[in-house]
Amino acid sequence: MAKTNEFKAESKRLLDMMINSIYTHKEIFLRELISNASDAIDKLYFKSLTDDSVGMSKGDFAIDLAVDKNARTITIKDNGIGMTEDELENNLGIIANSGSFKFKSENEKNEDVDIIGQFGVGFYSAFMVAKKVEVRSKAFGSDKAYSWVSEGVDGYTIDECDKADTGTEVILTLKDDAENENYSDFLDDYRIKELVKKYSDYVRFPIRMDVEKSRRKADAKEDDYSDEAYETYTENETLNSMVPLWRKNKNELKPEDYNNFYKEKFYDYNDPLKYIHSKVEGTAATYDALLYIPSQAPYNFYSREYEKGLQLYSSGVLIMDKCADLLPDYFSFVKGLVDSADLSLNISREMLQHDHQLKAIAKSIEKTIKSELSKMLKNHREDYEKLWKAFGIQIKFGVYDNYGRDKDAVEDLLLFTSSAEKKLVTLDEYVSRMKEDQKYIYYCAAETVEKAELLPQTELLRDKGYEILYLTDNVDEFAVKVLMRHGDKEFRSVSEGDLGLDTEEQKEETKKLTEDNKGMLDLIKEALDGKITEAKISDRLKTHPVCISNAGQISLEMEKILNQNPQNERVKSEKVLELNPGHKIFSVMQGLYDTDKEKFKDYAALLYDQALLIEGMPIEDPLAFSEKICKLMAE
Repeated sequence: MAKTNEFKAESKRLLDMMINSIYTHKEIFLRELISNASDAIDKLYFKSLTDDSVGMSKGDFAIDLAVDKNARTITIKDNGIGMTEDELENNLGIIANSGSFKFKSENEKNEDVDIIGQFGVGFYSAFMVAKKVEVRSKAFGSDKAYSWVSEGVDGYTIDECDKADTGTEVILTLKDDAENENYSDFLDDYRIKELVKKYSDYVRFPIRMDVEKSRRKADAKEDDYSDEAYETYTENETLNSMVPLWRKNKNELKPEDYNNFYKEKFYDYNDPLKYIHSKVEGTAATYDALLYIPSQAPYNFYSREYEKGLQLYSSGVLIMDKCADLLPDYFSFVKGLVDSADLSLNISREMLQHDHQLKAIAKSIEKTIKSELSKMLKNHREDYEKLWKAFGIQIKFGVYDNYGRDKDAVEDLLLFTSSAEKKLVTLDEYVSRMKEDQKYIYYCAAETVEKAELLPQTELLRDKGYEILYLTDNVDEFAVKVLMRHGDKEFRSVSEGDLGLDTEEQKEETKKLTEDNKGMLDLIKEALDGKITEAKISDRLKTHPVCISNAGQISLEMEKILNQNPQNERVKSEKVLELNPGHKIFSVMQGLYDTDKEKFKDYAALLYDQALLIEGMPIEDPLAFSEKICKLMAE
């Protein structure tokens, strides 16, 4: 006679939470039930190692799935250890009482034990999709089998049943479809195969299912491609690959094995630039990792829609598809996965209970990626430059993100285009080529290399044979400002006030020219009415009459970038107008200062606008600029 039981009050509340709150996605019910089946097989397999009466070897164990669309049932069957009547009562009647956790605790030193479930609550995820759950089980060594049946929080019944073989089968009767829920989706063979592949592909026992397939009839005519020319048949198919590629020995694998896995798993048509296969045994956590450096950026990589993260597995079962905490932002382009049996999972197995293990793994992965990228930069420069073209901006982002906290982690990975042969160079390479008397690492920020080379500020440095780094990405100058120096060499913009090139004699000469033309310089500043902080005699110009340098921390290029966002508060750099005392225009200005101060002011405005145009900056009043040009041309 069936024994009817009610869930205890606290169990009812927990069951209600299980169904409505704890799990994020209903589809994980299959992962949980397959994991439970794998646990049951593990227990009997472990027993078989010391008990000949089991009479089974590892190859005899399997998990079988069956779908009955007419009855709306899904069955998950295993030939594992099975459960007695008391175990059904204790493991299923008392929520969160885990037999797997107890078994794992008792055998934690045995390497052959690989129990996935720990909390004894995963089973109840079945009620998210099922209106009725029946568990039929026969324990190893028992003469009797029992059936546990429940339709939810009201309770359950336990009764004897007919079951010849040892093991457990869970039969789910799916809920009826609702307006926003299509439970019938789980009765589709393709959907079941998809879920097994996604979550349980690396369960170490075969997961099998009779799959309906189609083939041409043997007697079909060659030109007949109608539906009648085909017949359906059923084939028992193993749905999972069982042995994870990352658990195999490296000497068993070829590059194409890694590349094919990457393309299939991460939906890329191209081979990766590099793969990193590592096994780490540490005090905080032991894990396997398989990481990939893509050869090109995904279409949405530099958008808000892109989600970083590595797949996170616990003993071969997928826990999170994208665990963002495993990667720093500057390595967000890395694809791959981490598998660890040491993770402390919460009861839904979708989140971690403690984050110290994850932080330890993340720190180790960061060091691994940095080391491998450094090797690529040193030994496979062409590949590294491909990576840099695709993801260099993201790596540079790591320099100034979090107020420069991580700048040391990526500084040696940085590349910039150099004025020497227009090639990418590292900071170490630049410093190694510096002239003996060179004080600074010189850089020039501009939209393109071509525009950088046209800037008047670079003239003197190029004439002296000094190498200049061309910063052409929006993030570049911000990154350099955070770095401040590389080793003992300070960065210096070609637009900063002092380039450190003048001798004491040249400084005295410039000082005297400034004193002699103080009135003229003051009138230029007055004429430009707050647009500049100073007009000065330039010691950097050779052929150009004028240029703009900056006096503060915000450069002209930074002003352009920061003002590109219309939502930002407008910023202004502290501009300095520099005049070339050796240019004919300077003499003209001196003459006008003495004879025609109104025309002098027009010239000052023209020179300022000219300097802005050279920098690629917009002029404030194009009409006034045009009128002044026309006025001069008409004279």
